[in-house]
Amino acid sequence: MYRPNVLKLDVSGVPEDWITPREAAELIAKDMMAWSLGDVVDTFHGGVNRNGLRTVIEIPSIVAVNGTSNVSLLDIPAGVTREKLFIRDRNMCAYCGDIFHPKVLQAEHIIPDKRGGPWSWMNLVASCNHCNQVLKKCQTPEEAGMPLLYLPYVPSRWENMIMENRNIKADQMDFLAASLPKHSRLLQS
Repeated sequence: MYRPNVLKLDVSGVPEDWITPREAAELIAKDMMAWSLGDVVDTFHGGVNRNGLRTVIEIPSIVAVNGTSNVSLLDIPAGVTREKLFIRDRNMCAYCGDIFHPKVLQAEHIIPDKRGGPWSWMNLVASCNHCNQVLKKCQTPEEAGMPLLYLPYVPSRWENMIMENRNIKADQMDFLAASLPKHSRLLQS
């Protein structure tokens, strides 16, 4: 059975992690939840007390926990993966502008890795095989006469949370999207 993930925030609303409903229930039972938002995604039933009442814990889709955040907004950004790169770039080749299935896209180095270009958010874009392997090869976009159609950028903490979860509920997406920077391609429909 599919159980949706719960968005865990610090007390000030900064996203920390995706946790399971069971982990959220533990936080609630330990009285660590400061506040919550969203629809109920799961319900846990405990034992029956001497008055015949059964313990019930309803799990909201977003929980904020008491205490200091484990996440600093100044932390080094999340690592680049092919999957996250293609989500950031909306499966669009940075050179021809066509949309491709992620399985056929390539993580293309703007400054080629053979020339010292790093595997980083600011040096990678999505590219189709034809543009990357046939046209651009081991050149910079300027050398190949292939200007980028969009610029790379480092995703924010909120964007990274969106890119990490394929099963985001509408209320979680609304919460995260409200803090996305205006340049985020994740805001485009």
